[in-house]
Amino acid sequence: MADSPLDSLVERLEQTAAALRAGELEPERAAALVDECARLAAEAGAELDRGVRAGESGLGAPPGQLALEQ
Repeated sequence: MADSPLDSLVERLEQTAAALRAGELEPERAAALVDECARLAAEAGAELDRGVRAGESGLGAPPGQLALEQ
């Protein structure tokens, strides 16, 4: 089964954060990775928003969650 876009973003974010935590980077490279973390986090947030909106499109509540009455 293919990973969801969110899973891929989370994996990339974790890898980038691990590289930063290793502490073996030049300052310029570390700054670039901080920017990359921010970009990936923004993409992940947008993906979560898309998922929530898809749930609002009449497909019903996610499993284990009650639907709100409108």
